[in-house]
Amino acid sequence: MSTPSVAAGAYRMASALVDPNQARELEKPSTTSPDFANMVKSAVENVVEQGQKSDQQALALAQGKANVIDVVTAVAETEVAMETLVSVRDRVISAYQEIMRMPI
Repeated sequence: MSTPSVAAGAYRMASALVDPNQARELEKPSTTSPDFANMVKSAVENVVEQGQKSDQQALALAQGKANVIDVVTAVAETEVAMETLVSVRDRVISAYQEIMRMPI
């Protein structure tokens, strides 16, 4: 199994924790290879969306409209999404550096 497929599998598992419906869409076989830029854009948008949810929950808690459990859950989901994004970024940078060290 190659590194990209391992990374894709890890991303699929992480997204299943956040949104089970999205995981089902990722499991469908595709006839074309995914565009890397779109994958990165989607991951960043997911993190931003999770952060906005977390902010909304915190504001609702401050207004007395939400409970602490919902806020903690939203913050934890944001943290997981951010850690996943940072991990993918680190792997991409590592792969780029390895490619740059290859002799021509």
